[in-house]
Amino acid sequence: MKKILIPVCILLLAACYNDKEDQLYPQPTATTGCDTNNLSFATDIQPIMNQYCAIPDCHDAITKSFFHDLSNYDGVKKCADGGRMIPSIKQESGYLPMPKGMNKLGDCEISRISAWVNAGMPQ
Repeated sequence: MKKILIPVCILLLAACYNDKEDQLYPQPTATTGCDTNNLSFATDIQPIMNQYCAIPDCHDAITKSFFHDLSNYDGVKKCADGGRMIPSIKQESGYLPMPKGMNKLGDCEISRISAWVNAGMPQ
């Protein structure tokens, strides 16, 4: 009896296990409008930097707050290589929240910058 009961219990437990593919591997939808594929600095990242970071009295070519010039590729790459840019824009604990004095960047903008950094920061 025990020899039959144990396999039956295992089969019942296995039958209760149910994964939904869309929850395990979520796919971006057309409604999100946040494409994180094939990003480049000039097309995708520089406009974000120019709008929120490389502005007067902040990380522009003249001010270079905290010695970061985010108005060009080399400056942004250097900052990202330092490892503090992504946690700062995500406003993680222990990092200066950026952009300073503004609302947090949108989820899509943060995702795009993170994806660009993870892709090796293509120009």
